[in-house]
Amino acid sequence: MESALIRRFGSWVLVFSLITAVHSQMDSCSADISSFLPAPFNTSGLACKPVWKTFILRYYQSHDNTVSIVLSSIYTSGWVGIGFSPDGMMVGSSAMVGWIDTSGRSFIKQYDLQGRSSSDVIVDEGKLMLTSVSPKVVLYGVNIYLMFQVRFSKQVESQEVILAYANESPNHLQLTKHDDKISVSFDFSSGGSTVPTSPSSYPYQLKRNHGVLAIFSWGILLPIGAIIARYFRHKDPLWFYLHVAIQFLGYLVGLAAVVAGISLYNKLHSDFRSHKSLGIFIIVLASLQVIAFFVRPDKESKFRMYWNWYHHWLGRLALFLAAINITLGLKIGDAGSSWKLVYGIILAIILSSFSVLEIMLWTNWSKKPVSPPSI
Repeated sequence: MESALIRRFGSWVLVFSLITAVHSQMDSCSADISSFLPAPFNTSGLACKPVWKTFILRYYQSHDNTVSIVLSSIYTSGWVGIGFSPDGMMVGSSAMVGWIDTSGRSFIKQYDLQGRSSSDVIVDEGKLMLTSVSPKVVLYGVNIYLMFQVRFSKQVESQEVILAYANESPNHLQLTKHDDKISVSFDFSSGGSTVPTSPSSYPYQLKRNHGVLAIFSWGILLPIGAIIARYFRHKDPLWFYLHVAIQFLGYLVGLAAVVAGISLYNKLHSDFRSHKSLGIFIIVLASLQVIAFFVRPDKESKFRMYWNWYHHWLGRLALFLAAINITLGLKIGDAGSSWKLVYGIILAIILSSFSVLEIMLWTNWSKKPVSPPSI
């Protein structure tokens, strides 16, 4: 018993020692990198700022508008990069990316991020004016260090910077998709930084508003209005007033989502035409539904049956396409896992409700002597 306790205690001591050893090798702004880092320029006296996760940015801006940069992060495999963007978005930015391959060779390259596909990420091109000092990447302990100098046309103050990493190394200098990224507004004059995903930033606030409005209207309100119209008609006339009120509100919120999306599209000069085109087509279908409400034939009219077919199937088509477009928007907008989880839960609840209520409806119809109405 005693020996078992001693062995267990020894194991915990070993684990604690390993954790302590790893943390002792982690970079921090208190570390003097000039004492151990073989940098291509003088690294003593650099300003230092932790910016994201284990990313630490050291820099110095000289009077000739040259910024010396040392970016460090914990590294095991893949690549680490820092991009300079005119608007905080990936597309249109230029990035310095460093990695160590499986044979231990170090690479640091500039990439021109012209688009989101791998063919649009061009190696050895970009808008960054590098100096005659050759960029360098060094692996020291558990940290990777990217070191380079960039010359700007004027003194740099607030600059949109993108930080990203991937666990898979580039393949023949072609970057693999990032596993995570963030955009920050970094002040190179003081070292301050802000995360542009804060509520006051633009266009990230516009991007978030577009997503929230689209999910709230097409993911929640309009499906609920459709559920009421199909499964609660026995609550006449309450179902009708609820259906009309909810659908009009959902239409207005959806219209606001489209307006925000078009504004975001124009602001970012985005090339996601499929998402934009599908969104416009969906709002056109919704507008036709609104127009149809005002030209609805009387119940006694012989055209009422055709109007019902038109109204029901057009609405279902719009909801189906909206679910596809929301999913597409979450993908191309690099939405975080929380966004995808929330919409996944909403979609699961809506589909489950439709399924249960549809089964109950057909069960009730089967108990009646008359055949269920045509749908």
